[in-house]
Amino acid sequence: MSAISLLTLILAFLMVVVGGRKGITAFLSVVFNFVILFTVVILITGGLPPIWVSFFAGICILGITIYMGNSDEKTSNIAFKATLIVLAVMLLLIIPFDHFAQIKGFASEQSETIEAFDLLIGADFEAILISTTVLSTLGAIAEAAIAVASGLNEVIEQKPGITLPEVFKSGKMIGFQIMGMTFNTLFFGMFGSDLALFILLYKLDADFSYYLNSKIFVKECLAVLFSSVAVILVIWITTYLVGKNLNEHRQKIDN
Repeated sequence: MSAISLLTLILAFLMVVVGGRKGITAFLSVVFNFVILFTVVILITGGLPPIWVSFFAGICILGITIYMGNSDEKTSNIAFKATLIVLAVMLLLIIPFDHFAQIKGFASEQSETIEAFDLLIGADFEAILISTTVLSTLGAIAEAAIAVASGLNEVIEQKPGITLPEVFKSGKMIGFQIMGMTFNTLFFGMFGSDLALFILLYKLDADFSYYLNSKIFVKECLAVLFSSVAVILVIWITTYLVGKNLNEHRQKIDN
């Protein structure tokens, strides 16, 4: 048995033991998302537009992650709407920035790894970069949207007479806590994945200007920044949608 298979079994066992039925659902959502991502690779390899494939795959991944990970339909609907809006906004933001950054393709540090392969495969590496960047933001925005929507709905249930300004204030407080944890998670994830590269460059006495012009470093930094911006947007939009939903519900009751 390979290490990956063994760790997968351990993960499934722990999720079932700790989460019970919800743990099984969460594990299945991970499996479904893996299948979707693998399908994305096949479809892009088959010649379909990478950006559109990734966009529709992102919608599917968000739906699976949110609805299978949360039992409250009301909260899930709000979170899903917020993430769809942010996904569309981030796509419009990522396309021009990735184009002007010119970080598509492989970096010079990866030349020894890929020199035995033919890179003339007819793939649009810029579109693939955009697709990768879009998909990398999905986990962060789904988690933030669920956390804010669940937290605000809990506040509303505990305090039915809460005003809209108080809802927005509570959303801001919850959002600040989420932002701090998410930013640290994204930053340390980037640093940890490229630690070997940083050590190598340090041993080679590379100055800071080299880092600023390194494709790998700039690409990872942009991914972290895009995810951070997406988290901030989804917090604001989710809070707005919760307040809007509460206001519409009260108007129906009054009428």
